[in-house]
Parts: sequence; structure tokens; C-alpha cells
Amino acid sequence: MKLLIATRSPGKTREIRALFEGLPFELVFPADLLLERLPEETSIERGATYVENAVAKARYFAERARLGTIADDSGIEVDALGGAPGPLSARFSGGGDAANNRFLLERLTGIPEERRTARYRCVVAYIERANASPEIVEAGCEGRITTEPRGTAGFGYDPLFFSTDLQMTFGEASPAAKHRVSHRGRAFRALIEVLLRRST
Repeated sequence: MKLLIATRSPGKTREIRALFEGLPFELVFPADLLLERLPEETSIERGATYVENAVAKARYFAERARLGTIADDSGIEVDALGGAPGPLSARFSGGGDAANNRFLLERLTGIPEERRTARYRCVVAYIERANASPEIVEAGCEGRITTEPRGTAGFGYDPLFFSTDLQMTFGEASPAAKHRVSHRGRAFRALIEVLLRRST
């Protein structure tokens, strides 16, 4: 089964390739199909929820590529910030990963460790055709926000996210360890089970 993965993020691309390794799916990404970034792409992920964003992105790319398409939207939810940044995680500071991490730490200045609880959440949507109903799965993982970055692996908020499961930040974890417990790993494995059942 040939699947378009609707992301241009190098970090997500690496993780998703690893999660599908050895499985009977042919993954392609927008660049593989020469799908240039059009101006309207910047407004796809403006929904209020992960589900809205993931479905909108999957539908947009399924229409352009005329292929079954998978898209995810994910974010970090910090309890002391009322669940922010949530679906706005990638645009929290208006800058890139480093700026987002600095801004998050600034917002948490003076907040004690026991109140820095957080979770990563991921919604994955699969659309077989542009006009089809989406298949949606969701997963999360619990942790807390450290007071300074730890580790250089991963991307996004990984150096600040201390995983309850791993007892280290995702920035300190190996890719295999992160995939085992991460929000994205859990969500994609759930979707892969659905796709494998469909293909048998």
C-alpha cells in the first residue's frame, strides 16, 4: 500500500519512517512527489483542535496527490499554563524550536517542579481519498517540563520533556526508547494496526 505522509518536518519524517520500517507500506512524502509548498499550506493548521488540524492536512494533501494520506497534529500541554500551548505548540513563540523552548521556560519561571506536569498529545488522521471520512487515532504520554534543556536528541520540546515512562527527557533518549513510549509512536502504531487489518 502506497501512503503519502503529509509532513515537511525533518524530525517527524525520521520518526515516521522508523515506525513503518519493515512493514508492507510504501511511504512517500510531499517532496518525493514534487508537491511544492503553496501559499495556502500556511493556513492549513489553524484549527482549534489537533483533530481539526490533522484532518485538514490529510484532506489537503490527499486532494493534491490523489493518494491515501496520513497526517498528524501534535503538541505539548502544560498543566500550569492551562493546557497551553496545545495545538499552538509549533507556533508558540512565533519562532522555531529553540525559541519555543525558551518561551516555555520563561512562562514557567518560578513554577515548582511538582506543578510542571505536562503531556505530549498526538492525533493521526488517515484519509483514503480526499472526499472520504477520516480514520482518527489519538495517543499521549505523561511527563513534566524540566527547568533547562537536557539532551540533544529529538526535536520540538523534547529536551524539556521529562518522560514519566523513561525517567529522562526525550532529548536524552535513544530514538528506539522514545518511539516505544511517545505520543507519536503510540498513535502511529494504533493506526498501523488499522491499516494492516484493512490490507488483509
